[in-house]
This record gives sequence, structure tokens and C-alpha cells, in this order.
Amino acid sequence: MRRLLQLLWLLPWAVLSHGQPGTLGPGSLSPAQAQALVGRTLSTELQTAQDPNHPMRYLLRKTSPRLTSTKEIIETRDGAVARLLRINDQPLSPADEQKEQARLDALAGNPGLQRHRKQSEDEDLGLVLKLLRMLPGAFTYQYAGSGAGPYGKVEKFSFKPNPRFNPPDLETEALTALSGELWIDPAQERVTRLEGHLQQDTDYGWGILGRLNKGGWVAIEQADVGGRQWRIVHVKMQMSLRIVFKTKEFNTEEQMTRYSPVAAGLDYRQAIQMLRAGTGGAVQGGR
Repeated sequence: MRRLLQLLWLLPWAVLSHGQPGTLGPGSLSPAQAQALVGRTLSTELQTAQDPNHPMRYLLRKTSPRLTSTKEIIETRDGAVARLLRINDQPLSPADEQKEQARLDALAGNPGLQRHRKQSEDEDLGLVLKLLRMLPGAFTYQYAGSGAGPYGKVEKFSFKPNPRFNPPDLETEALTALSGELWIDPAQERVTRLEGHLQQDTDYGWGILGRLNKGGWVAIEQADVGGRQWRIVHVKMQMSLRIVFKTKEFNTEEQMTRYSPVAAGLDYRQAIQMLRAGTGGAVQGGR
């Protein structure tokens, strides 16, 4: 499901590169201005997708019908490291805190565990870059005018599948069924919000054959978290997956807050020490 979410987040970059602007209202962008804006935005997003030099520390609060968890996460050269802080918005019990400390002990003492996490992250990045290279033909878009976003003026676009796009594999099959809207911050030329809706059932892959059911949707928000560094700050998703003879529902919401930068050369054991000490920006400040 993590890879599905990454694929959905890539949709703006695909959408920006094809299609013709629609009818423009008074004071909105001209077709040439719209094309230029999305071209520059695409260029920026492609560059930052491959930038490893701005790791962050932040809080992640994830909510589902069954459980709410809050974790503090630090990105390192060895991959991300997390510490569980709260369950259902309550501090960990002494027993749960002991288990979490034991987990961190095991992680610090077994670099292979962290290498496995880093390998998984690298595989996900490889998928992201693969899709970035092949997605430009997947969608058409239409300029929908200007509006006010949480952090200032935004330009709005709608998107839908390009009927001429032929997905080469199951990893890109879901793109043929998704349509929605996206918003761009014209000042910093970054995507601020994406909403995508599955218009029909579609197969998916990643090693497990299954089907994404019609009606699923995702909303993702991105923001400048300081120093012109943009990160995802809010995700809400409802998806239904049919795997063989079983259907699994995903109804989750994630909020990422209190971002603060950390040293680019930080290793994962140093991050564990920082998480245990409670020092750094994710606890003390940041958006």
C-alpha cells in the first residue's frame, strides 16, 4: 500500500506535462503562462525527488478506524528511523515503552535490520524514478483558474487519463482509472494539493495480483516546512483492494508536523540516540 501511495503522489508530475488548457476566466493565466508554469513546476519536482541532501526530523500521526499512533521519525543516510511515542493519543505504558526501547536496542545492535529498511526505501525510490520517466503520457489536464490556498494564491488544474496511454506493466495500470484535481503554488512553483479518484476497477501488481476497486480516493497536501523545503504534510485515503478472495479496506489519515532539518551525514545510530534523548526540532518546534 505504501507503493500505491507513492504512485498516487506522482500523479501531479505526470499530469503537468500533457493536455490543453481549457477556457480561462478573467484575470487567470493565459495558455502560454499555464504551460510555462506547469513546465517549471515539473522541473522542480523532478529535481527534488532525487535530492538526498535535506533530511528531516518530524512527527507522524497516523489514524485508522482501529488505531491512532504517533511516531517521531529522523531521516538518515542509512534510511529513516522511528520511535513510537503515543498510542491512541496517550503516552506509552511502561510495558510498551520497555518494548519500544528493546526494539531500538535490537536495531542499534543489528545493522542488517537497518540495511533492510534502507534497501526497501531504495527500491521504492527506484519505482518513483521509473514512473517519473514513463508517466508524461499518462494524463491530460485542463487549467481551471486561480484560488486561495492555505498558504497563499494557487493555480488549479483538473486531470484525467490520456486515452492514448498504454501502461507497460501492472505498476502503472492504476493510472488509467484515476482522475482528479491538483493545485500549484505559483510563487514557489510547487504542487500544494492533489485529489485523485478511481473511476473504475483496475488491476495492480508489485508482486501480488489484485484489484483496486472503483470509488477509492486519496487527498495529499504538500507545504513549505521552512527554508523553501517542501514536504507532504497531510494524507487522507480510502481504498478498497481485492486480493485473491479477500477484500481489504484502507481508511487512513496521516499528519506530518514539526519538521526540522538534521545533518545530511547523520547515521542511523546517531538518530536513535537523538530519539531517545528527545533532542532536536521535531519535539521543540517547526511546522
